[in-house]
Amino acid sequence: MNLEVQPATTVDEVIELYERFGADRYDEAVTQLDHGLQCAALARHEAADDALVAAALLHDVGHLLHLRAGGEGPVAEDLHHEANGARFLGGLFGPEVTAPIALHVRAKRYLAATEPGFVDSLSAGSTMSLAKQGGPLDDADVRSFEANPGHDDAVRLRRWDDAGKVDGITVAPFDTYEPMLRSLQRDVTG
Repeated sequence: MNLEVQPATTVDEVIELYERFGADRYDEAVTQLDHGLQCAALARHEAADDALVAAALLHDVGHLLHLRAGGEGPVAEDLHHEANGARFLGGLFGPEVTAPIALHVRAKRYLAATEPGFVDSLSAGSTMSLAKQGGPLDDADVRSFEANPGHDDAVRLRRWDDAGKVDGITVAPFDTYEPMLRSLQRDVTG
């Protein structure tokens, strides 16, 4: 499914997407909303700045865009949810939010290539998607990823992504993040 992504113009548009599709499961035991909330809670617990907390909360918004377009998950091909999500959020937020989102799949591939035991620690859904996304990076791609100034934040986000899949855990609700999201929104009027 080729997804045409138009950038969001309001935080309300993002909130509405989570209200409509957040209760869906994509390829994990937890819902998309629960997964994002757990990742954001982990980011806050590690004292990440607001932009990285927002990235953790919204990193899988590309899956919700796929669902909104009538798709179902998981699918056999890589839908590039990280790029679609970053593109959608790029109308609202700067690269401090969108860059870790755009790189979180590459960070998984990086960790799969550089960290012994990482692949074995992945959930079934992440293991399946790793194969679709190209598997571990090769040596040249590892060096390229490490040269990216945002790679550290992407790796942090990836670790929260892998840990934020606990069924039944209680974390702060989405509306507690709304003021933060609004404060991070770029001024698009000028």
